[in-house]
Amino acid sequence: MRLVLCDDNRILCEALASVLEAHGHQVLAIATSAADAVPAVATHQPDACLLDIRFPDGSGLDAARAIRRCYPDTKVVVLSCLSDPAAASEAKEMGVAGFLRKDMRADTIVSVLEAIGAGGTAFGPKYTGQARWRAAAPSREGLLGALTPRERQVLRRIVAGQSTEKMACEMDVATSTLRSYIKNILAKLGAHSRLQAAAIASREPGLVNGTQPILPVPGSTGAPGTGTPVGMPHPRPVPWAES
Repeated sequence: MRLVLCDDNRILCEALASVLEAHGHQVLAIATSAADAVPAVATHQPDACLLDIRFPDGSGLDAARAIRRCYPDTKVVVLSCLSDPAAASEAKEMGVAGFLRKDMRADTIVSVLEAIGAGGTAFGPKYTGQARWRAAAPSREGLLGALTPRERQVLRRIVAGQSTEKMACEMDVATSTLRSYIKNILAKLGAHSRLQAAAIASREPGLVNGTQPILPVPGSTGAPGTGTPVGMPHPRPVPWAES
C-alpha cells in the first residue's frame, strides 16, 4: 500500500514507517499537523492515510472529513491513543475505514491496514474498546514507580529513537545489559515493542522527564528525529522496531 502518516509525534510516525516498509508498504510522506494532512494527501494521492484525531492546531476528524470528501479513493484510518467510542462512531459515519489504538502491536496495526486495503473495516471493541483500555492502563503514579532511574533513562533514549548499540555506547554498558533494561521496561509498561513503549511514554511525559540530557556521541552531528516537510520522503526511520 502507498501511505501517508499524519501524527504530531514525528518519531512515532517514523517508527511506524519503519515497520510498514519492512512489510513491503511505501510511506510517501509524514505530516505532523492537522493543517498539513489534507495537502499531503492531495500531493501524493495515497491508498490510505493513517491519521491521529488530535493535533495542537486542530482536529484530525475535520481533516478526515475533508479527505473523504475531496479524495474518496484514499482510505482514512484513525490511529489514536484515546479509546473514544463517540469519536469512533463519528469517524465511521463519515466513511473512515478504521479506528485503531496506538497501544496495539505494530504487526497487528500492519495486518489490520492490509485487511482495510483489501476492502475491510476495523471498528468495534476489538479495536476501540474503552473498557479494555481502562482496565489495562496502569496509573501514571504506578508507571513512574515501576521504572528505576536507569530504566527511565533508557526509555527516554527509546523515545529519541536511539539504537541499542548507540544507547549501550553512550551509557557505557554492555549491549546485553542494555537489552535487559529494555526487556524490563517493556514488561513493566505492559508493552510488546519499543513502538508501543514510546507511545505510552508520549502519553505520560513524566515517565521520561527529569532524566539526564541525552548527549550526542563525540563526532556526531546532532540529535535524532529531524523534520520532514510535507510532500518530501521521510528520512530513514529510527530503529524502534528492534526488540
